[in-house]
Amino acid sequence: MEKGTVYKSTGSWYNVKLESTGNFVEARIKGKFRIKGIRSTNPVAVGDKVFLTPDNHGTYIITDIEERKNYLLRKSINLSKKYHILAANVDQVIILISLINPKTYTAFIDRILVSAEAYHIPPILVFNKIDLYKNDEELSGKLTFLTDTYTKIGYRCLHTSVTQKTGLDEFAQILKNKTGVLIGHSGVGKSSIINSIYPNLNLKTGDISKQHHTGKHTTTFAEMYDLDTTTRIIDTPGVRGFGLIDFDKNELSHYFPEMREKMQQCKFNNCVHINEPGCAVKQALETGGIAEFRYLNYLSMYFDDEDETFRSKGY
Repeated sequence: MEKGTVYKSTGSWYNVKLESTGNFVEARIKGKFRIKGIRSTNPVAVGDKVFLTPDNHGTYIITDIEERKNYLLRKSINLSKKYHILAANVDQVIILISLINPKTYTAFIDRILVSAEAYHIPPILVFNKIDLYKNDEELSGKLTFLTDTYTKIGYRCLHTSVTQKTGLDEFAQILKNKTGVLIGHSGVGKSSIINSIYPNLNLKTGDISKQHHTGKHTTTFAEMYDLDTTTRIIDTPGVRGFGLIDFDKNELSHYFPEMREKMQQCKFNNCVHINEPGCAVKQALETGGIAEFRYLNYLSMYFDDEDETFRSKGY
């Protein structure tokens, strides 16, 4: 019996790094393992600690998974399944954001933040391609507004530009000694920013589609990379949307730090901050203590609005 960490999943086969030797082996799931009532599209995810035994063909069979300390989920596009596990056993989730080419809406950002809060994974917001905003007053203003808003409610924000080598040292520092999962739309520069810091990885990058202003999908499967002996990054496929799963609507506001701070002041203990009288969250919204776009994104999630590019004041 060997123990290892899953570095890549292609659906049927997994690349696993063995603890005993540090070597990579190919493994598949034991047949019975698939029918344990797991409702995800991938019962084994990148980052999982697994137990495996060699077979007679030079490959291995995964027989069990060690209990996960955390995981990041999104709603699966496969309607026959419940969810898709993007990554497991991570120390932080890094959301890479671009304001144009392609545009990252705050609905997408906030859904990831809610999931990170729910699964106790510290998030970091990285606004990339800032060289494209400097000569555009509207985009520069938006960058400042979003940075100020998210910083105020407790999230760390970075500004980066690969072409101008801005913020890359700070970005490299936040990766250090951690296992992080990198998430964002196709074309925001996930692979490019990693390549700029660790060029030996030579991750595949893609151009922006001129027709749709979205990135071409260059990462097909999530994959983990060793950046050094104590630093690992999980590069995920570019995702257009981020559906939430298994959330109690009455607890949704608990995952918004600025709402969580106010809810104890609400008149009713079961206040969901929509139409109730004496709502401290609504009062903070009216006085500017809570950003309007954040509240509108909360409503979008509460009412299970499937349009994940929910436009709130253009954000």
